[in-house]
Amino acid sequence: MAVPVTDGRLPRAERLSAGKALRDRIPRSSHADWKPGRRDPIAILRQDDRGRLKELLPIRYGRMHASPLAFLRGAASVMAADLAPTPVTGLRVQACGDAHLLNFGGFDTPERRLVFDITDFDETLAAPWEWDVKRLAASVAVAGRYLKHPDRDCAAAARSTVAAYRETMGRLARMTPLDVWYARLDLETVRDPAGHPVLARHGHAGRDHPAAKVFPKTAVDGEGRTRIVDEPKKIYHSHTGVEAEAEAFLALFRASLYPERQVLCDRFHRVDVAMKVVGVGSVGTRCAVALLLDDDGDPLFLQIKEARHSVLAPFAGESPYANQGERVVQGQRLMQSASDVFLGWSRDGKGSDYYCRQLRDGKVSVSVEGMSSPELTAYAGFCGRALARAHARSGDAARIAGYLGGNDRFDQAVGAFALAYADQTERDHAELVKAVKAGRVRADLDEAR
Repeated sequence: MAVPVTDGRLPRAERLSAGKALRDRIPRSSHADWKPGRRDPIAILRQDDRGRLKELLPIRYGRMHASPLAFLRGAASVMAADLAPTPVTGLRVQACGDAHLLNFGGFDTPERRLVFDITDFDETLAAPWEWDVKRLAASVAVAGRYLKHPDRDCAAAARSTVAAYRETMGRLARMTPLDVWYARLDLETVRDPAGHPVLARHGHAGRDHPAAKVFPKTAVDGEGRTRIVDEPKKIYHSHTGVEAEAEAFLALFRASLYPERQVLCDRFHRVDVAMKVVGVGSVGTRCAVALLLDDDGDPLFLQIKEARHSVLAPFAGESPYANQGERVVQGQRLMQSASDVFLGWSRDGKGSDYYCRQLRDGKVSVSVEGMSSPELTAYAGFCGRALARAHARSGDAARIAGYLGGNDRFDQAVGAFALAYADQTERDHAELVKAVKAGRVRADLDEAR
């Protein structure tokens, strides 16, 4: 795998100094700049629609219509284009590509330890570290406004995100590569300033989460076979694509697993595959869920998601992997503190790439609904910490830390950018609302409720 680390053979002190020297060329204050030069956000989204299932696009736009925060979640391609001309140091990491605050959460490691980390890697690619930081900070500011917090609190929460990233990167820069690799954030440490566990109130585990409405229900048909139950706008059988060629598809997926995990996979046999409508940014891409059973009837659900070219690729360069599913899997393995044992990739007969993982109800997803300003600030800080840890696994933590320094100059700059981009997101969302009203964009507004 192509690893985007800079020259790590120099001693740590020299790399810290080299990072500090980058401030002469790219002042930290320059990251406050946002100059919307600019483009039609609807046109960019329409271009991103190419290759998506047309019948699902009204659901995508209905969800994005709901609020500026929902718009931001679905508009990774818009922000990628906006970030491309912004100042960067030239230091690259394995980037998430869609590092908004709702793409973080908790999950069980293979050792059954609950950790907090990034949870979505559809857009991952080697790219400038600044892009992830700015998208995360902007999403925090947009979320704060969605929650009706004053701008001073939104800016404080965005700065908290960046400060946590900077301080964590500074600590990681002093650690050995092995210690960085094994570093994890335990979920129970995600607490607000008063010491209360934020995710106890705003994290939703498994079937308690609203997204569990799309977790497959099963039933036994008239011939005694276990099948996935169709649910309108959520799960349905189409008998095309992955479903029609499930055996060949899953055989390719099995081959992508590590050998010992192939043995585990062989304990299960496929009984059904159905299409599944997923989150805002992925609506319209081909996604499915496969039901497998062991010999005693215990289930394993696999989520199968289409992997397209990263939204960062036009600006950061294409992935070295021919299969975009492998791009996602290898990026996730590189960034995430622990990855699913069934994480693998495949391709269908029409040439579409996919990645696969367990569809588990043990994950802890986050909702910002009802978050107070201190809770949002605390949660944003943990997202910043998790992002720094993920970047340090592939990037040069010492150079990045040297550039960031020990004061809050970079925090202040990106905080200002985040508020300015929140303004931009609200304008873009208004453009979508106008386009829907004018009939330029079809949206299922039931999805916005």
